[in-house]
Amino acid sequence: MKIKHIGAISLLLLFVMSFTALEFSGFVVPQNFPPPVYDMAKSPVTKQSFELGRKLFYDPLLSRDHSISCGSCHIQSSGFTQHGHDLSHGVDDRLGNRNSPPIMNLAWNNFFMWDGGIFHLDLFPVSPITNPVEMDEKIENVLIKLRDKQEYRDQFKSAYGSDEITSTKVFKALSHFMVMCVSSDSKYDSIMRNTGTRFSPAEEQGYEIFKAKCNSCHTEPLFTDGSFRNNGLDTTFNLDNGRQAVTLHSMDRFKFKVPSLRNLSYTVPYMHDGRFISIDQVLNHYASGVNYSNTVDPLLSRESKPGIPLTDDEKQQLKAFLKTLDDKHFVTRADLSEQWGNDS
Repeated sequence: MKIKHIGAISLLLLFVMSFTALEFSGFVVPQNFPPPVYDMAKSPVTKQSFELGRKLFYDPLLSRDHSISCGSCHIQSSGFTQHGHDLSHGVDDRLGNRNSPPIMNLAWNNFFMWDGGIFHLDLFPVSPITNPVEMDEKIENVLIKLRDKQEYRDQFKSAYGSDEITSTKVFKALSHFMVMCVSSDSKYDSIMRNTGTRFSPAEEQGYEIFKAKCNSCHTEPLFTDGSFRNNGLDTTFNLDNGRQAVTLHSMDRFKFKVPSLRNLSYTVPYMHDGRFISIDQVLNHYASGVNYSNTVDPLLSRESKPGIPLTDDEKQQLKAFLKTLDDKHFVTRADLSEQWGNDS
């Protein structure tokens, strides 16, 4: 049958069917990325487990008063951060003490949270669900609520072959959604994959400055080395001892996980306490605002004056390069959105 003889409704159905068939392709390592840390062989992501994880991620049922979901503090259009809030907001509008980190490229992470207090992605959801200033719920209560819903029993059976709902299955499903939150379609990525895209002169100059002055901590292609460092912030904005609270080592005081530089246009504000609302403020901090202490990172204290020497021209060139790390596809992907989850 020729297309011109197919009615409008049939055309729409064909489009939906073909789009749905392409909706899920499993976890794919981007061409210019290293192998993931998350063990895909032991825990393969399926269409069913991914869709279950997406539903759980956006369901406020996971919170004590059913007022917030994981997606409330990790908004897709904001690079899965909580746009507009320097510190996270939980149930009863309770205020946290840190900025919501992005849900992005977590399959390549060994540690999670700003202080690295979580060491496996499957354990990640425990903290926000039980934290009294976030979702303030008990895991056993979450399980009771999920078991009470036939739609969840059906989805757990589809994903795991049994309608038994356990904490292990809940956490694994959430992990399967989060590992699929891969940001790898920026202009930078296109260039690294030799697609024919090129840096502008300003971006190229910024890239050279980045490699000379920033790449040691913000290592390509993830733009973080996953380490914990004291980057010289003062404590007047928010007194937080950082990783020391986890390790109890005095030399870990004021150290926080090095964040990725991907999608900075979407993930404002910046730093663990959300104190900076522009890239200019961040670059000015590194150029002239680093506060020296005995745990400040050695890379920031090699010169007679703490910090990273940057001229005004270099700052503008760095900004041009950092824009090439924005991934519009990531913040608009339909399969990661709350609306898509509601319609599927």
